[in-house]
Amino acid sequence: MSTLIVSLVQMAITEGDPEANEARAYERVAESARRGSDVVVLPELWGSGYDLTRAASYASPVGEGLFARVAEWARTFHIWLSGSLLERAEGGLYNTAYLVAPTGEFVATYRKMHLFRLMDEHLYLQAGERPVMADTPWGPVGLGVCYDLRFPELFRVYALRGARWVILPAEWPHPRLHHWRTLVQARAIEEQMFVLACNRVGSAGDTQFFGHSMVVSPWGEVLIEGGEQEVILTTEVNLAEVEQARTRIPVLEDRRDEYA
Repeated sequence: MSTLIVSLVQMAITEGDPEANEARAYERVAESARRGSDVVVLPELWGSGYDLTRAASYASPVGEGLFARVAEWARTFHIWLSGSLLERAEGGLYNTAYLVAPTGEFVATYRKMHLFRLMDEHLYLQAGERPVMADTPWGPVGLGVCYDLRFPELFRVYALRGARWVILPAEWPHPRLHHWRTLVQARAIEEQMFVLACNRVGSAGDTQFFGHSMVVSPWGEVLIEGGEQEVILTTEVNLAEVEQARTRIPVLEDRRDEYA
């Protein structure tokens, strides 16, 4: 399959209120499914926000807590579901992106590799150690989280391993809207893949999050983009464009890896 319907759930997050966030997310996932979405993406840490001083109280092992809830939603609505949540594991606490199949199976979990020191992630969380991809009916997909966007080598690894698209949940704030828009498009253009970037809105203390979630094609075309309010962005994605772009401009074939 090449064509799929994608919904990005651009939502506000209430710091420290997982129940309210769960209810808000569920309503929007249900609406996304009603629209016929194949894949639904929630923002980074949508269950808790960046209330990291209490991260241990929100975190759960994969398969429990909010992870169990998203698995249930995927089964109920027969969708592929992604986002990021706080994970508790033997090595500590992680900011973990996931991809759940319609069966409720976690086909991929990716622990954020690049922790954002400006929001103290490094003080409370452990960094992931490896890129993670998953096979889907639409081809291989890579996972990233927010600050990972500034590290093009991660996306190059995904492209070289055959990824046709990347999912990126985020909490990207003002005043760096120009960085966000430029980097999402740059990652799509340079790796010739689709980038599904879902950012939150609302505020946490003095930090304002601007949304502007977007789906960008391998040609750098913005298929859909939100503003700064809560919204569900739904669009059709044709992954055949990946092969078209890589054939017409064979960047990956022409790279000089001796300088990598």
